[in-house]
Amino acid sequence: MGTGNLIIQARTAEDALPLNGVRVRIRNHEGTVLYDMTTDESGETKQITLEAVDRGLSLDPSYLGKPYSEYSLEAEAEGFNSLYIADVQIFDGENAIQPVALTPMLASQIIPLRQEIFFGRHAVAMTEPRNQAGSLIGPRVFRQVIIPNPITVHLGTPDSSASNVQVSFPDYVKNVASSEIYPTWPQTSLEANIYAIITFALNRVFTQWYRSRGYNFDITNSTAYDQYFVYGRTIYESISQIVDKVFNQYIRRQGQIAPFFTAFCNGTTVTCAGLSQWGTVTLANQGMSTMQILSYYYPSDIEISQTNIITGIVVAYPGTTLRLGSTGLHVQVIQTYLNRIRGNYPAILHITDDPGVFGSSTQEAVSEFQMIFNLTADGIVGRETWNKISFIYVAVAKLASLDSEGTALGIGTVPPNSILRVGSSGVDVIILQYIISFISEFYTTIPELAQDGIFGSQTAQAVIAFQQMMGLAPNGIVGPPTWSALYDTYWGIKVNVPPPETGVIEYVVMPGDTLWLLAQRFNTSVDAIRAMNNLTSDVLMIGQVLRIPSTAITYTVMPGDTLWLLAQRFNTTVYAIMALNNLTSDMLMIGQTLFIGQ
Repeated sequence: MGTGNLIIQARTAEDALPLNGVRVRIRNHEGTVLYDMTTDESGETKQITLEAVDRGLSLDPSYLGKPYSEYSLEAEAEGFNSLYIADVQIFDGENAIQPVALTPMLASQIIPLRQEIFFGRHAVAMTEPRNQAGSLIGPRVFRQVIIPNPITVHLGTPDSSASNVQVSFPDYVKNVASSEIYPTWPQTSLEANIYAIITFALNRVFTQWYRSRGYNFDITNSTAYDQYFVYGRTIYESISQIVDKVFNQYIRRQGQIAPFFTAFCNGTTVTCAGLSQWGTVTLANQGMSTMQILSYYYPSDIEISQTNIITGIVVAYPGTTLRLGSTGLHVQVIQTYLNRIRGNYPAILHITDDPGVFGSSTQEAVSEFQMIFNLTADGIVGRETWNKISFIYVAVAKLASLDSEGTALGIGTVPPNSILRVGSSGVDVIILQYIISFISEFYTTIPELAQDGIFGSQTAQAVIAFQQMMGLAPNGIVGPPTWSALYDTYWGIKVNVPPPETGVIEYVVMPGDTLWLLAQRFNTSVDAIRAMNNLTSDVLMIGQVLRIPSTAITYTVMPGDTLWLLAQRFNTTVYAIMALNNLTSDMLMIGQTLFIGQ
C-alpha cells in the first residue's frame, strides 16, 4: 500500500467565486468518515492523505484491476444543493484536486437536492472500440488556430439528447487527460498524450467537425467518436501542471497550419492507426523524448506549434517573464488584475508597489495566487501564470459586470407576462438574454448569450437548454412556466450565492464632483464614502484622493475624459477597459457608462 494526497476546491462561476464554509466529508468503502472538513475563504480544504494501492499497478498494462483507491465525498453548504461523488480516485504518490461545483438552490426551494457523480474507469482501461474519424480540411476552416474558451462539450454520442457543458479549454484538457490515462506515467509519456489530446480537440474546432454538420457543440465525450470527459471528475497535479504550460501548443505537419488529426487508443485491448497510450509508457521508459514518442506514432515531419489567439484573454502573454525588479505596462496589467481578483480571493495580498513596478508586494500577491490555483508558487509570472491570472480576472470582471447590469435593468421579482419565441424582439428579450447569461455563470449546461434584444436561433437553443435542465417542455418558447423557472433560478442565485467582499478603489476628485454624485456613480452610499475616508464634512478638494467601496465599478464619461486618463485614474489599463466594455475604438461619448475592472 501507498498514499496519495487530496485537496478539495469549492468554487463557482468559472472560479470567479470561492465558496467559503462548504462542509466536506470523505468516507471509505465501509462508510466510515475519515475526514470532516470545511472550506476556507479561497474555497479550499486542507490537504489530506489517503491510502492508495501500490503505484506499480498503474504502470502495468496487464493489470486488470483498479490501480487506485476509491473514496466517496459529500459536500453541502447553506443555500446550495448537496453533492455526492461515489469514486474519488487516489493514486499512490500523486496529488489529487477535487473540484466541487455546488449549484444554488432555487428561490422557491426549501430542501436541497442531492447531485450524484460517478466517474467510472479511465478510458485506457476500456475495451470498447474507438472509431475516431476526422480530417485536416473540413467544410469550414478558420484561417488561424484558435483556443476556444470556453469549449462546448456534448456529454454523449453526437446524436444523443444529452446536455452540453461549457468549460475553459485548459480545464477541459486537464479533465480529459485525467479521464483517459493515469497520472503516474513517466513525464514524457504524459506530455505526449496531452499533446495528442490538445491537438485532437483543436482539430475538431479548426475543421468545425460538428458545427458544420448542424450540431451546437465542438466535441463529444464519447470515446467511440472523440475523447473521454467526465464533468466534475478529480484532476491530478502532475497532469495539471503540464497542461498549464502547453495548452496553447499543438501538433501540426511542417508547412501546414491545421492541427494534425491525432487519433489514439490504449494500444492493448483496442488498437488503432494512431498513438498507443500504453505504448508511450514503454517508449518513455526506453528514454525517448516527447517529440520522439510523437514522431514514432505520427508522421516524421510533425512539429509543435503554438497559438496565442485565446478567446477570453484580454491581453496576450507578452513573451517575457515578469519577476522582482521588472517594470512597465505588463507589470501594471498583472497588478490591476490581481488587485481585482483579490476582491473575490482576499487571501491574495493587496499590492502596494507603484503601478508598473514589480516589487515585493507584487511578488507575494503572485505567489499566493499561484498557491490558490495549483501553480508553482515561485512569485514569477511566466506564460502559465499570466494565462491563469487572465482567465480568473475575466471571470471575476464578467460576473461583476453581469451583477451590475442586473441592477441597471431593474430586474424585479415578478416576471414579464409576454410570450417570446424566435422572431421576438425588444426589452423583454434583453431581460431574457441577461437572465440566461447570468444563470450560465453558475450552470455550465446553459450557454451565455449576447444581449442584442433579438430572439434568434442561439437564444432559442439557450432557452431549450434551460428548459431541459428544469424538466420543462423543451420547445424554445418562453411563456409563463419558463419565465417562472427563470426568475426562480435567478433569484435563487442572488439570494443564496454569497457576494464577494466589497472592493476598494482610489479616486482623484475632479471639478464638479460631490459625495452624492460619486455615490451614484459607483453604486455605493455617501455614508460609506464618508466612513471609509474619515470625512467630517461633504466638502471635497480638487485633486483629493478618496477611497471608494465598490464591487461592480461603473463610471459615467465626463467632458475631457479619455481611456488613457481613466486607466491612470483607476489604476487599470486601456486594454482592460476596452475589453470589459466591448469597445472597438478609443472614442468616448459624454454621458456614456463604462464598466471599470478594478
